[in-house]
Amino acid sequence: MPKEQAQQPTAEKSKEVKIVAKQVFTLSDVEKNPRALRLLYVINNVGSISEKALQYLLYYMKESGADLKYAFTMIGGVPTSRELLNEILSLKYVGLLESLPNRKIVLTGLGKEFLANHLNTLSEEEKNLLNKVLEDVKPKIVPIDAEVDIRLKRQGRK
Repeated sequence: MPKEQAQQPTAEKSKEVKIVAKQVFTLSDVEKNPRALRLLYVINNVGSISEKALQYLLYYMKESGADLKYAFTMIGGVPTSRELLNEILSLKYVGLLESLPNRKIVLTGLGKEFLANHLNTLSEEEKNLLNKVLEDVKPKIVPIDAEVDIRLKRQGRK
């Protein structure tokens, strides 16, 4: 005779997972970050620029005396900054920057409005220095941006 097993009701413990959406990086964080405001100012003055050209631009600006406080590492002769890439990603996340189909980054309408409202946090001396160094360094960046465009066109043909 088979043994009868007493079936006891098993108390199931259920754990509910609560998902709370919370922005990690907000516009108020950008307001408090002078480096991000300077970055927005530079991108606004350049117009549209690829991330690669922007890294070169800020590296050359640092060499010319306008340091935006990004740490650069030279990898194969190419300046690279993880801090800069993370800052760009954060600014895209809050909607101040966007990537165009040609892989260039530009300020959004919100970004331009935000910069106009917070431009007074940058001193006139700082703006003049950034403008002067930008004018000196821009010619070095044009070929790098053109290279990105050419590579993108080649990929489109394949």
